[in-house]
Amino acid sequence: MTLSIRNQLPGTVTAVHPGEAMATVEIRLDGGQALTAAITLAAAEDLALAPGVPVRALVKSTEVSVATHHVEGLSIRNQLPGAVVGLTTGAVMATVRISVPGGELTAAITKDAATELGLFVGSDVVALVKATEVALATA
Repeated sequence: MTLSIRNQLPGTVTAVHPGEAMATVEIRLDGGQALTAAITLAAAEDLALAPGVPVRALVKSTEVSVATHHVEGLSIRNQLPGAVVGLTTGAVMATVRISVPGGELTAAITKDAATELGLFVGSDVVALVKATEVALATA
């Protein structure tokens, strides 16, 4: 299956915390970073998620935010440090390719945000992803 989701990071489940309707899934990405996904309990059960299960974390580029440094006091669980390796700016939107250990993420942000952040190829950034925006796939 081929997907339009550009961001696909491989990792391994380290913990599953089931709730009444949702579960949080902790993942160790192949690059060593921790990532949290919040998915439905039914999905976690259908995928048979448990510690040690290899997964691929999927995130649409429109769901990746960019900061110039780690942000404290924020509900977004996933903050992945990296460096800008590509920046394409259009009339309204920009795509930012971010190299993170073990892979690459693409963020679709406004041109104004890219300008205000002072982004350039080589700049250090942090990719921010809400746990609820992380989908999981198994092999």
